[in-house]
Amino acid sequence: MRILVVGAGGIGGYFGGRLLEAKREVTFLVRPHRQAQLAKSGLRIRSARGDVSLPAPSTVLESGFSAPFDLIVLSCKAYDLEAAMASFAPAVGSETAILPLLNGMRHVDALSGRFGAARVLGGECVISVVLDADGTVHHLNNDHSLSFGELDGSPSARTMAIEAAFSGARFQSRLSGSILRDMWEKWVFIATGAGSTCLMRAAVGDIEAAHAIDLVKILLAECAAIAARQGFPVRTDFLQQTEATFTVPGSTLTTSMLRDIEGHRRIEADHIIGDLLERNGPTTSLSLLRIVYAHLKAYDARRTREATAAATSPT
Repeated sequence: MRILVVGAGGIGGYFGGRLLEAKREVTFLVRPHRQAQLAKSGLRIRSARGDVSLPAPSTVLESGFSAPFDLIVLSCKAYDLEAAMASFAPAVGSETAILPLLNGMRHVDALSGRFGAARVLGGECVISVVLDADGTVHHLNNDHSLSFGELDGSPSARTMAIEAAFSGARFQSRLSGSILRDMWEKWVFIATGAGSTCLMRAAVGDIEAAHAIDLVKILLAECAAIAARQGFPVRTDFLQQTEATFTVPGSTLTTSMLRDIEGHRRIEADHIIGDLLERNGPTTSLSLLRIVYAHLKAYDARRTREATAAATSPT
């Protein structure tokens, strides 16, 4: 199976690197700077699950495709999706399967509209990774799972082939017969964690110390209610586990969206929080989720204004 991993950042670099470590046929679609970095230093993963250094992994630039791939693994940020689709479009053939690992659900519609619903799988991953300045992928926790499946839950030859390709790689993979429910549950989890930590600009333990856990529980209930109204009620054990994760006293757990805000970077406000509100339908009632979204969009507006001012100011 010929596998194209779009990007070699945190998530793409980790899962693609683990597949390459397991001797799978993997190529990374990257930009010129990352291509030069990988050619010089290789792909390096630092992880409690085992370090690995992979010299000169196979890479390709946007214009360098010679044949379609069997599987395209997509792990870009939501705001880069349009550019990513344009970059890997030449790699999509009649039998290509596209496995996105983005959060939320909006990307499924975008990919289906561009390449046809029959080519798009459902997917989600649970991992915390960052890419440092020298190009090393740092795995920050012990979780490194990836689930995938047909959107309608049916068994298929291609998902079984993917299961076989992923088997033996040093991460946990699972072929799911209910991937949409899995994706909705992760969406609820991400929206609750990102929403609460970004709104209060604090780690989980700091929120607990401020006696604000009730707000976390309200936000979780709002997100879960939207999922239920969309036909994907979350499981009781999932709700209990999510609540437990985001209410631990002394926990230093934060979220990638909060780290992006603290780094003054772009965030996925529309894809993770805005799309949840949109799927909930028009409403005039004030909810905590609406307050979270307003907070994130205000950050977006300020960041854009400051960037525009910096670009137009005389040097």
